[in-house]
Amino acid sequence: MNMQLRPDGSLRHLITLEHLSRALIERLLDRAQSFVRPLGAPAPVSRALAGCTVANLFTEPSTRTRVSFELAAKRLGADVVNLEVQLSSRIKGESMLDTVFTLQSLHIDALVIRDAEPGVPGTVASHVAPSVSVLSAGEAHIAHPTQGLLDALTVRQHKPRFESLRIAIVGDIRHSRVARSAVHIFRTLGTADLRLVAPPGLMPAPEEFPGCSRHTTLEEGLREADVVMMLRIQSERMAQADLPDAAHYYESYGLTSARLALARPDAIVMHPQPMNRGVEIASEVADGPQSVIRDQVRNGVAVRMAVLDEVLAWRRAG
Repeated sequence: MNMQLRPDGSLRHLITLEHLSRALIERLLDRAQSFVRPLGAPAPVSRALAGCTVANLFTEPSTRTRVSFELAAKRLGADVVNLEVQLSSRIKGESMLDTVFTLQSLHIDALVIRDAEPGVPGTVASHVAPSVSVLSAGEAHIAHPTQGLLDALTVRQHKPRFESLRIAIVGDIRHSRVARSAVHIFRTLGTADLRLVAPPGLMPAPEEFPGCSRHTTLEEGLREADVVMMLRIQSERMAQADLPDAAHYYESYGLTSARLALARPDAIVMHPQPMNRGVEIASEVADGPQSVIRDQVRNGVAVRMAVLDEVLAWRRAG
């Protein structure tokens, strides 16, 4: 049985999108859509989680993810505790577990964890009391499930038929938790044409991402694409890409207007942010009419509201 689910099939933890059913994912997306408001409209506010407490435990820097989880919890009426846990060394979250058990004793209902070490969210989930839910806000290079959900929600708002889509994911695929969660959710929603576009040194191992086509030139990967998802590349990865600097990366893999013209005319452009303008993407594209990057940011709060509402719904039922 999937350890993320309760015996009745409801979602208790969210560690990965892998092996979640299409029905559950679509329920989360439908719920998230109900929380979306146009820019300038009042934010959705609810008391659904009044009396619940959510703790954000982040051991690596984050702005958008942490803030959106905090806003999501507060807009549902929950109390929020933010902890930036700086731990220099540990094996499978031993020191993290001490922190978790302390918070659990203080009646925390949900733990949101972002960690650079693989396995930490799952380890915590396997040790917490039955009344506590664990949500991954990003796990090493392994998974970023709420990012995957908000990406899928953004795509669905513009192109609702996933089965017919051609989606190109471009950049440092090898080290990207965003790419892994995106592939999991798009596969589950029925997309068959998933393209990985990266320099050879940043392409994942052959056994990873089965069923995805692989392209080492941007032009090849973009042809007739419906969705172009650009990924952030860190400067320290340039050597692995066999490219000496950011300017050379942009020359080969940066998304410009001319390259975007190879995709379908109504293609949408995405980026999880933070963006390196002039490295992964030209400003004219990031701010252009085909960009839905700001929609992704808006949808992040809605998705995290939906997930918190789902995992803590039993509190209302009780």
